[in-house]
Amino acid sequence: MSRKWLILAIVVLIYIPVAIDATILHVATPTLSESLSSSANELLWIIDIYSLVMAGLILPMGALGDRIGYKRLMMIGAVLFGLASLAAAFSPTALVLIASRALLAVGGAMILPATLSAVRNTFLDEKQRNFALGIWATVGGGGAAFGPLLGGFLLEHFHWGSVFLINVPIMIAVVVLAAFLIPKQTGQPKQNLNLLQALVLVVAILSMIYAVKTVMHGFTVWAILIFAIGFSLLVGFIRQQLISKSPMIDIQLFKHPVIATGVVMAIVSMMALVGFELLVSQELQFVYQLSPLAAGAFILPFMVAISLGGPIASMLVNRFGLRSVASLGMLMSAVSLWGLANTDFMQAKMQVWSWMVVLGLSVEIALLASTSAIMSSVPPSKATAAGAIEGMAYELGAGLGIAFFGLMLSWFYANSIVVPTEVPHRIIEQVSSSIGEAVQAAKQLQPAIAEHVITAAKQAFSQSHRSVLNVAALLFLILSIFIWFALPKRVTVVEE
Repeated sequence: MSRKWLILAIVVLIYIPVAIDATILHVATPTLSESLSSSANELLWIIDIYSLVMAGLILPMGALGDRIGYKRLMMIGAVLFGLASLAAAFSPTALVLIASRALLAVGGAMILPATLSAVRNTFLDEKQRNFALGIWATVGGGGAAFGPLLGGFLLEHFHWGSVFLINVPIMIAVVVLAAFLIPKQTGQPKQNLNLLQALVLVVAILSMIYAVKTVMHGFTVWAILIFAIGFSLLVGFIRQQLISKSPMIDIQLFKHPVIATGVVMAIVSMMALVGFELLVSQELQFVYQLSPLAAGAFILPFMVAISLGGPIASMLVNRFGLRSVASLGMLMSAVSLWGLANTDFMQAKMQVWSWMVVLGLSVEIALLASTSAIMSSVPPSKATAAGAIEGMAYELGAGLGIAFFGLMLSWFYANSIVVPTEVPHRIIEQVSSSIGEAVQAAKQLQPAIAEHVITAAKQAFSQSHRSVLNVAALLFLILSIFIWFALPKRVTVVEE
């Protein structure tokens, strides 16, 4: 085997954990809720901090790779990812786990552009490079799609920390192999990093999401102040990008309606993908008492549909055009979400799995349509900037999907639960916060009262689950109409 194929093997090996870690915790929320006594808000942060931090750091880490070389960036990212995995595996509290997941995101943000750079610099022949990029994309999509199934298997047989510990030997192997097999690169010391701009963007996003999550439990002056600070930072960041000679994001590209619409499609499609997986994983475990592995296996049709939907989506785009396919993808998502909201998961399994396949295919169609919209609208000179925007949109959509679906679920749950009158006043708030906290609170009660609490929590969660999916279906329906009118029949390339 030639060295370049060994380098591709290293790329695949290091990219798998980065992709999987975005979704591997989706089936772990009940376990984490019990093991760490986590609140619903803390669970959301544990899961979505990873994607949100990565969204802001991918671009400057790519520039860092240009400055120091992708080999060094990959090795530093691997070491950081391995250390963060150790810290996450042995986290004693939810806050420590959140911090560890944020550190994981920093390592992941280094690894992701390093893997792409490795492929680009190693495979000089275009056909071989396209083949290698196809493998890279398959690993990324498949890893994220099958993360819940792997997480369920590990949780079924081992401590919850095992979902992070599996990363450690992989990262050790990558560092050793990269040191001997990947050649040194000459860096570009004058490459602008934009790290400060990236930090401003990350702080702005996290501040606004923190404020929104806080407001869901009641308006406070503190939450409003945090949101105002985050929004001000975001406005300042955009203004800086517009006047900067070397911006982190080419804001001018957003003036092209097709690119702007493509970014919206990418964000919303990723929101549907990760938000649905998280929501259904909790429903299957909390309400129907499935094990993590059984829950992961139950949503397997959805994962397979996403993994195999690429070729179908590309054929549809080539045959019917971007506008028709993009609108169809959003419309199919709306219909399938509505179908899932109004179907009993246990009494009509075949029907549920059919709706999952439709949703998986429609999400993949929308994702490919967004990629086509963005990349077809830019000249070759702006392809890198457009690709960076698309990558950010994917990660931002993943983080926002968890926050959006999670917050809606919390709001509907709190407003639909009927707390039994026998429950002591001191734990009513805990029972009303989330089904995970209700389960924890029930352990403090007498068996008869605890059973009533669990029943009420399950009924409220199921009702909330249906409400969230119905709201999501309505939003996708509106978006499908918007996309039909926003996208032109023919895509024009933005001027240089």
